[in-house]
Amino acid sequence: MARSCTTLDLSALEATRSAVAEDPASGRGSWTTVTTWEDGARARTVARSFTIQTDEPAPLGGTDEHVDPMELLLASVGTCLTIGWVTQAAKRGVDFRDLRIDVDGDFDLRGYLGLDDDVRPGFTNLSYTVRVDSDATPEQLEEIRVAAERTSPMFDNVLNASPITGQVNPA
Repeated sequence: MARSCTTLDLSALEATRSAVAEDPASGRGSWTTVTTWEDGARARTVARSFTIQTDEPAPLGGTDEHVDPMELLLASVGTCLTIGWVTQAAKRGVDFRDLRIDVDGDFDLRGYLGLDDDVRPGFTNLSYTVRVDSDATPEQLEEIRVAAERTSPMFDNVLNASPITGQVNPA
């Protein structure tokens, strides 16, 4: 099956852009997910009408039946950048024969396992590599990379650490 950046509905995107430019309040919103513990390290998250299953690898006490939450973060960055690359390419009349984004994250389990307070429990660094097959020039691809990073919500969330708060509501 042939793939193309041109299948992206730029008219819908531009209509949304115009509506938000005219009325900035119409662009504000929020997303909600609900995660329910299932058993052991397994959980089920519902986001709109979609379900995501998570687990931990066996060495961390899980059954390794589903993706680890840290892998979901990598996937979130990779998928958001992919959408950005396709969007920015389509806006420029560029097409891809193939596009793949590998996202890597290094971690040190001493933080997660509570063995060293000076080691973070999360990723110590993230990196990504874009593998693209296109007739675009290196300059066009660099322009697309910069624009995709600049407009990626996930790239921004990871790079600029969104504030987070929590509360407990006993049953």
